[in-house]
Amino acid sequence: MHELSQTQIAERLDQLTELSVLLGSSHDTDSLLERILVLAKRMTNADGGTLYRPSDDQRRLNFHILINDTLQIHQGGSGGQPVTAGAVPLYHDGGEQNLAAVAAYVAHLGRSVNIEDAYQAGDFNFSGMVEFDRLHNYHSQSFLTVPMSDHEGELVGVLQLINSKDAATGAVRAFSRTDQRFIEALAAQAAVALTHQRLIAQLEELLEALVNLINIGIDEKSPYTGRHCQFVPELTMMLAEAVHDTDSGPLASFRMSDADRKELWLAGLLHDCGKITTPVHVVDKATKLETIFDRIAMVDTRFEVLLRDAEIAALRRKLAPGADHAAIDAELARQQATLRAEREFIRFANIGGESMPAADQARVRQIGKRRWVGPDGAEQDFLSADELLNLTIKFGTLTEAERKQINNHIAVTIKMLEALPWPRHLKNVPEYAGGHHERMDGKGYPRGLTGAQMSVPARVMAIADIFEALTARDRPYKKGKMLSESLRILGNFALNGHIDPDLFDIFIRNRIYLDFARRNMDERQIDPIDESQIPGYRAGA
Repeated sequence: MHELSQTQIAERLDQLTELSVLLGSSHDTDSLLERILVLAKRMTNADGGTLYRPSDDQRRLNFHILINDTLQIHQGGSGGQPVTAGAVPLYHDGGEQNLAAVAAYVAHLGRSVNIEDAYQAGDFNFSGMVEFDRLHNYHSQSFLTVPMSDHEGELVGVLQLINSKDAATGAVRAFSRTDQRFIEALAAQAAVALTHQRLIAQLEELLEALVNLINIGIDEKSPYTGRHCQFVPELTMMLAEAVHDTDSGPLASFRMSDADRKELWLAGLLHDCGKITTPVHVVDKATKLETIFDRIAMVDTRFEVLLRDAEIAALRRKLAPGADHAAIDAELARQQATLRAEREFIRFANIGGESMPAADQARVRQIGKRRWVGPDGAEQDFLSADELLNLTIKFGTLTEAERKQINNHIAVTIKMLEALPWPRHLKNVPEYAGGHHERMDGKGYPRGLTGAQMSVPARVMAIADIFEALTARDRPYKKGKMLSESLRILGNFALNGHIDPDLFDIFIRNRIYLDFARRNMDERQIDPIDESQIPGYRAGA
């Protein structure tokens, strides 16, 4: 049996030490696995090597990397050709363990197998190897197969080396006991590193799943907000990539790593997570009188009562001796026409809009002073104080109190995100997500930050949030604006200190707006755009 000299043992120990350093610093699993296999081959002077990884369902071993120097085969890994070899089943069709294939045997029992000559070994089925040798005019002889298991004994992989060669003569020899111990040590180190990487990946997957869980909750609560939570991160990343690619101007120095991209993407997904606490009837308030239902139906009922009361009063007057029926009918028709006109006006006022004229507000208050007899028999004002407050809302459908509830979502978002123990590479998520309602001039909320106090990613998300909200066609309280109108509004925001004008310039110059519109907007909203007419855009600059 071949034994190593003290010098060779020292060299192998140095190689293991070098690998230990690499295992702690490498984050590329494929290149790491390839380095492990190459080092194992070098340690044992093996002609070939295979690294198997278990399938997700733990039913088979997949060839992950396959290297053979004599045959000049290099499949899998970071630089090899695609793997063509089939998987090794871990179980037979009947469900019993496959112990005939040496790699499957090692995977199940968790112990190494060292075979001096595969053609003389009767314990395992090497028919696949024999066929491989025949097809490639090769002779497989010595095998060393070692399990790679984590700290809980779960299989991480199987390392298999083929045909150890004598350094002096080149003749194929058996793998020595020393070879086996070194490779087992290497496999143990590798398993720890792979488990570490796998745990990190699982934690990141868990984090993303929790983020999606929050968005599912928001989506189920309000499908309108759910769509917004999907599109804002998409548009944020589109604009951020354009800024990253910019090589001139005030933002030429902005660059993102892959970690930065992930951080910004998560922030985009979570930018409205605080809305999970906002009452759904406020988030989705489509009309001024809507709470958990639209109270316009109650007002309609009161109008029907007044119409009925007017008719009853007219009939009673007709019963009086000498009554002028024609005059009474004419008066009834006039009263009912007035009531129906007022009902239509109140229905219109309930819809809300960009601005309600003062004359319309005064008319609502005048109608509200009508008297009617309620179900309790008591006479009262036609509209309650709360109904008057809502029906005279000047902009949109929200009262001042409801608007504060909506605006509070960003404070809740910041509170929720700052409560989490973010790892270093995600530490900016609260700042990015919590800054999309701030303004360049410091008039935003909740913290009143100026542009100089905001990061570029936070300013990017502010633009994405506004543009998506302007163009969204699924909001119950408004129609999606035309693309040209949305750009006009956004351009004015760039001029009045609301958004970053340099980012807006990149947004237009790189046609980010058009790419997003083609992906996500109704084609009927996409009208022709004359960029020279967009306020705040320095066309040709």
